[in-house]
Amino acid sequence: MIFKPSALLCLSSVWGVLLQVSQGQFPVTQNVTAIEGGTVNLTCRVDQNDNTSLQWSNPAQQTLYFDDKKALRDNRIELVRASWHELSISITDVMLSDEGQYTCSLFTMPVKTSKAFLTVLGVPEKPHITGYSPPVMEGEPIRLTCKTSGSKPAAELRWFKGDQEITDVEKIQERDSNGKTFTVTSVLDFRGDRKDDGAVVSCRVDHESLSSAPHIATQALDIHYTPTVKILPSTPLPQEGQQLILTCESKGKPLPEPVLWTKDGGELPDPDRMVVNGRELTITFLNKTDNGTYRCEATNSIGKNSAEYILIINETLFTTTIIPLFTTATVKTSVTITPRSTSSVPGTKDPNAYPGPAATDHALIGGIVAVVVFVTLCSIILLGRYLARHKGTYLTNEAKGAEDAPDADTAIINAEGSQVNAEEKKEYFI
Repeated sequence: MIFKPSALLCLSSVWGVLLQVSQGQFPVTQNVTAIEGGTVNLTCRVDQNDNTSLQWSNPAQQTLYFDDKKALRDNRIELVRASWHELSISITDVMLSDEGQYTCSLFTMPVKTSKAFLTVLGVPEKPHITGYSPPVMEGEPIRLTCKTSGSKPAAELRWFKGDQEITDVEKIQERDSNGKTFTVTSVLDFRGDRKDDGAVVSCRVDHESLSSAPHIATQALDIHYTPTVKILPSTPLPQEGQQLILTCESKGKPLPEPVLWTKDGGELPDPDRMVVNGRELTITFLNKTDNGTYRCEATNSIGKNSAEYILIINETLFTTTIIPLFTTATVKTSVTITPRSTSSVPGTKDPNAYPGPAATDHALIGGIVAVVVFVTLCSIILLGRYLARHKGTYLTNEAKGAEDAPDADTAIINAEGSQVNAEEKKEYFI
């Protein structure tokens, strides 16, 4: 058979139309995910349909809807839209048993089908924390257990202390009796610390069904611990005659009340000047008899602790007198040295110390010492020169009388006699 080109073109056009019609009559669906207890829509669409019926079937191949006619008596299943191009149904109060593969059928010859898988998420129960019995003593072990059931897939449990996540935990995952959901358990172990008193530990459930509002369980910590004690003075450099207030700052749980003040291991010696009011010890008028070690002791039901404060009252230590040796008249200079203030607060300087008078005394002392040294040196030089000249004269006379003398003394005498004779043996020439 011979076809003309025009006939071939016509046949190809008809074939393209038939192919397009065949493709347009294929039903289209998509997989969906629903949360247990929620609502889900199943939609089947056909772009081109020549009045052919559409049908939805459940995973058990039971017909749910045939066009707009309901086939299965289930009040949870309702018709949303029915036309030649679309068949949509809804399922309310979705259950885990509704999960599976649903089928949309287009009754052409042959029947065309499209599959849609419905995934149902099991919502985890609100978690609860067990294992905590307040109060906890500092240093004791604490074991907290967080548990949630009914999640599908298995939920994730996360621990937080305040805003900081704790990752060193133990996790256990078990399948529930229905075979579809899971029970997840997480265990947190740590020791009670005073810095954790009042802190809030939380267990959070993370699951795709809880994206908007995760479930959280919390537990506030009640930690009991021994007191910490610190003494705060009203002034860093207490002076004689002043008033001093010592405040005993104690922290503990339960709160220690009252505190006990002692001095040098015994009771306060002067209750009239040393008044205790709550946590404060007031010494109304300081004197050197108040020097000593003051102790503040705080006690609660867990234990006791104490702090010490060493008090040193300032006083003049000594006065020294320097008498110069080089003056003919007696000049007496008195230099008074006043020590710096000392107290129990280390590393501080006396704000009442003035450098002016001390510098003047030091300058005067230095001048006196310099003059004494100068006079001593001059005396030594003059004495040395005198001794040197006397020795030279002695040696000269000894040399003059040494010719006929048996010893040095006789030589000196002979020398002196020679000088006399020399004067007597003067010759006169006329």
